[in-house]
Amino acid sequence: MNIYDQDLDANSANFTALSPISMMRRAASIYPDKPAVVYGQRSVAWGEVYVRCASVAAALTQRGLGRGDTVAILSANLPEMFEAHFAVPMCGAVLNAINMRLDAATVAFILEHGEAKLLLVDKEFGPLAEEALALMSAPPPVVHIDDATYPEGKLIGEENYEDLVRQGADSPLTQISADASDFLPNDEWDAIALNYTSGTTGNPKGVVTHHRGAYLNAVSNALTWSMGDHPVYLWTLPMFHCNGWCFPWTLAANAGTSVCLRQVRDDAIYQAMAEYGVTHFCGAPVVLNTLLSATDELKNLVKHEVKVMTAGAPPPAAIIQGMQAQGMDVTHVYGLTETYGPVTLCAWREDLWGGLGDEEKAVLKSRQGVGGQMLEGLMVADPETMQPVPKDGQTIGEVMMRGNNVMKGYLKNPSATQEAFVGGWFHSGDLAVWAEDGYIQIKDRSKDIIISGGENISSIEIEDLLFKHPDILEAAVVAKSDEKWGETPCAFVTLRDANKPLNQDQVIEYCRDNLARFKVPKNVIFTDLPKTSTGKVQKFALRELAEAL
Repeated sequence: MNIYDQDLDANSANFTALSPISMMRRAASIYPDKPAVVYGQRSVAWGEVYVRCASVAAALTQRGLGRGDTVAILSANLPEMFEAHFAVPMCGAVLNAINMRLDAATVAFILEHGEAKLLLVDKEFGPLAEEALALMSAPPPVVHIDDATYPEGKLIGEENYEDLVRQGADSPLTQISADASDFLPNDEWDAIALNYTSGTTGNPKGVVTHHRGAYLNAVSNALTWSMGDHPVYLWTLPMFHCNGWCFPWTLAANAGTSVCLRQVRDDAIYQAMAEYGVTHFCGAPVVLNTLLSATDELKNLVKHEVKVMTAGAPPPAAIIQGMQAQGMDVTHVYGLTETYGPVTLCAWREDLWGGLGDEEKAVLKSRQGVGGQMLEGLMVADPETMQPVPKDGQTIGEVMMRGNNVMKGYLKNPSATQEAFVGGWFHSGDLAVWAEDGYIQIKDRSKDIIISGGENISSIEIEDLLFKHPDILEAAVVAKSDEKWGETPCAFVTLRDANKPLNQDQVIEYCRDNLARFKVPKNVIFTDLPKTSTGKVQKFALRELAEAL
């Protein structure tokens, strides 16, 4: 036996499962009076957030919810959405934050596929949830979130989120203990969250993440941004998106303040930055473009430096340059739902690039960069041979990652999981080049995923719908560059009968009736589809046509 293994066993004194929920206990015990969440006139300190989350966790436990059970939530960026990221895993359950921009049929699919045992619903999305639940044969019980500042929407379900807080208020868990052992998972490999991604098929795939990965990515966020203690973070990034890139947990690690916004508008963002002294925020390029297009009156509200992290469709260098000129320091990151959000960053080298002009700096910052602190492996490689491509900035390969912040796999989809992990690496499906300095830059997407405003859109899902139209013979959908959204779907359609013509508006209206609005094609081209000798549609040719419009 190795002498370093002899009588040196792991025990409760020297080994603890890594979980981001432990970070909230520390923030609450050291900084109980520091603001944790701000929403309009409402402010909740870390000590109170801990009690509320522990109370909800106790109430869920009283209902028989625990390890391996799914609790879904359909909500805007509200304090309750933030709390759910702690309360649900504290009872051992798995949080499924659902994209509220989806259509009812997709929401119903997610609830059924994830076997949700409870659904928390923000009143704004009550009608959407009600429609989705009506499509299910065995819908889960519903608890509504009543936002008094929002006069519209619909409350569904007989119970209120605050009922959960009251029901668990007498639990001993609400007393802040000397350590987090009362609610840590027995195994850090346990699932903490279930997030659905469009993938390359109509039905979304359920990405399962674990406590260890969430913990490490939360810490990686803080390191990537050098956030320090008590940052003030503005929620423009949806918390349903990769659990807000793990930032709910990051903000517990550094006892920061979350400033919540129900709607992402330029006036609301600038006013919040000025009023609360916001230091950090995340946003897709479309959000940054919105801020750049704002009036000077709004821009002049912010007198201090703000750090912004952006990802999604590769941001144009001009957007980065514009934000930098406005006094906002941009960090460009890259990742996927399968990697808990960002796992690479364009780490800035002041020693190499500090003397360059603003335009040159922006071009460099638009690259996806290098691996983050907690990512163990990143390469651009040939997916067939698994050999890394030359670092010449020209040879295209697939971006691959490995490490603790890669998902457990896809829920109930072993074939997709196995395919994603071929060769011991996670295959992103994104095609990139590798520069001589080791920085990667994405050039295309092998799976034809369209990223519009930070949201993944499956071209196949739109094509499947178009094929169902009685007057459409064939259809293909590709990404078209868009100044505002980064990319939008562009549909190419062949009609069955030239004597029964369709126009663009009719096709778009048909899609609006059957898809979430962000998935609807912005352009429709009527033409014969170019094909290979084996009958496959040549999408590269369609992309060229789309860009020429």
